[in-house]
Amino acid sequence: MRINLKFFASVREKLGTGAETIDVPGDVATVGALRDLLVARGGAWAEALGEGRALRMACNQQMCDASEVLAENAEVAFFPPVTGG
Repeated sequence: MRINLKFFASVREKLGTGAETIDVPGDVATVGALRDLLVARGGAWAEALGEGRALRMACNQQMCDASEVLAENAEVAFFPPVTGG
């Protein structure tokens, strides 16, 4: 399944990118599982998206939690709780 990722504010700065499109394995069915997949990359990914980090998530421009089910071509965004203009 192909997922479109967007990263904002300090998350974007830590990762050095604002967007990416990835193909995820079939066992990655939720936003939480997607986050775990990205954290498993290690380094800046684990630092920016790891457990315990204050992080908001949205799927298809709707705020969501880790249990949100993914669909083909979903847009998933990660960002800190407070962002500036």
